[in-house]
Amino acid sequence: MLYGIAAATTALLLATVLTALLRTAALRLGVVDRRRQHRKVPLSGGVAVVLATCLVAVVGDRTGVAPLGSGVGGLLVAGAVLAALGLFADVRRVKARALVAGTAVAAACVVPYAETGVAGGLLAVCWIALVTVGFRALDHADGLAGAVGVVTAFGAGACAAAEVMDGLAVLLSVLAAALTGFLMHNWPPARVGLGSCGSLFAGFVLASAAVETRAGYGLGSSAAVLFALTALIAAEVLLVALTRRGTGTGHLAHRLRRLGLTPQGVIVVLGAGAFCGVLVGVLVHLGWLAESGALWVAAGALIVVLALLRAKPSAQVRARLRVRNG
Repeated sequence: MLYGIAAATTALLLATVLTALLRTAALRLGVVDRRRQHRKVPLSGGVAVVLATCLVAVVGDRTGVAPLGSGVGGLLVAGAVLAALGLFADVRRVKARALVAGTAVAAACVVPYAETGVAGGLLAVCWIALVTVGFRALDHADGLAGAVGVVTAFGAGACAAAEVMDGLAVLLSVLAAALTGFLMHNWPPARVGLGSCGSLFAGFVLASAAVETRAGYGLGSSAAVLFALTALIAAEVLLVALTRRGTGTGHLAHRLRRLGLTPQGVIVVLGAGAFCGVLVGVLVHLGWLAESGALWVAAGALIVVLALLRAKPSAQVRARLRVRNG
């Protein structure tokens, strides 16, 4: 326990310092968020998160202070390779299908087929890819990916600890700490972004770790736990899919901003939503709550998505839009 706390503290401090140091380099190299027109936000935060997580985890494992155990090292390597692909996407334009394909290949390398079976393993690969890409979509708003990542990491870490997967629990606590250090610079208004490098890495590690903790359990119960742990990410993916079919534009954060919430308010609301889903997932995993609890989470997520699709902009937002459009 003490070793895990020491590792997490080190990761937090290291990520905080690295995020600040790499920001200037990213600005000079022009590695900035292309989606933002009004200000330059460097995408070096992801590199800091990846470096802090990998360095602390590897040093802890090599020194024996916080050993990762079998399988966790491979997960970390696959995540680092995926992070390199994400960094390339941050520097150069890469089609989304290439990122999805890379994520699927990485997932196929870490799924425990011996415990899931071939069919279950293929479903796990698809789920990991979906969650990873969905987590990347959260990075469109300041502070959102970091906040949701921290909450999800703690939930998945609790499940891993319950299964006595100490190495996996330590890795997740280190990732949560690194994301917290990054979040200090990413809180609205963000001075640095996570980028594809960090979002793909974090999303992949979170999804793969969750699959690892549920390996050997029944498919139905595992689906309930995994969905609850990532319900907010699933809602984001669903909303984006529906808006691309012509029912509007925007992500969860965009829709809440249209209702008049501040950027900080959006993080609080969506962070609370993520926490509720994660809490249900952990309780179902521990056997303290029936699997049907995940159905309530799914129903709540669906209601929120449909409500946001039908919601009209607030009077203040409409006034700002009229002023902006002349």
